[in-house]
Amino acid sequence: MAQLALALDLGGTKVESALVDPGGSILPGTRFRQATGQGRSSRELAASVDSVVRKAIATLPAGAELLGAGIGSAGPLELRDGAVSPLNLKAWRGYPLQAQLQAMLPGTPITLRMDGLCITLAEHWVGAAQGADNVMGMVVSTGVGGGLILGGRAVAGPSGNAGHIGHVEVAGFDDPCPCGGRGCLEAIASGPHTVAWARTQGFTGSTGEELGAAYAAGDPAARAAVKRSGTAIGRAIASATALVDLELVAIGGGFSHVAPELFDFIREPIVERREFAYVRAVRVVPSGLSDDGPLIGAAALVHRAELVPAA
Repeated sequence: MAQLALALDLGGTKVESALVDPGGSILPGTRFRQATGQGRSSRELAASVDSVVRKAIATLPAGAELLGAGIGSAGPLELRDGAVSPLNLKAWRGYPLQAQLQAMLPGTPITLRMDGLCITLAEHWVGAAQGADNVMGMVVSTGVGGGLILGGRAVAGPSGNAGHIGHVEVAGFDDPCPCGGRGCLEAIASGPHTVAWARTQGFTGSTGEELGAAYAAGDPAARAAVKRSGTAIGRAIASATALVDLELVAIGGGFSHVAPELFDFIREPIVERREFAYVRAVRVVPSGLSDDGPLIGAAALVHRAELVPAA
């Protein structure tokens, strides 16, 4: 009997669901996506979640067992209430997402954690962080998220927001952030914020894809923007490594592919910590899972539950 997990990934631009097997593979034909976005109402967002979950459940193979459902959501979260308040989805503040899924799947165990932690679990399970026990996973996309595995165990914290590196302030920057802070990594290095900064320098495009193309063509504003983003990410990783002694950082998300040199720019501030060999030793690598990481990680909340502390 196949033992499967339902995975749900909620972010600033889309919500996705799929069925995932115990080996960390997404079952073909079970993956569904709906748009989210700043302009959606609470009712529209809830309907999108309903749609992708119902479609995925409808593909459950005959005789298969649904072990549970894992939800990876953009933060911040409140685990005690099963509630989400994604910074880039203003219609949802304290929204009871876990309860919504529980009503659709009565009797099914459901686990909610931040999307950054899910990505970290996925990389540790079947991705670029296999064999490492002190890991940070990061996503650089519409936002910047992160999660931590330390000593082989996932770290969530009492509210569920541990590892939220996108809202660590980075030295040398003062960009205002929607969270209320200034100089937060997300406000500097996310795709939309990097594009916005590039436009102040003369770049005329409006998307991360256009910025990447301009970078490849040698556009000075695009090149300066990508270097700026990489520098900020590298400084944040160096600080995080100094704090918790990381072995490896795996970075995914659409904007992490903006230019091949982005990872060179990320590593430069890390190697500047010349008196701290353990900081310089951290490996920074691209995700091994591409766009599948968030869903595989949400499924890991079920299939790898022994690594995930209880709420």
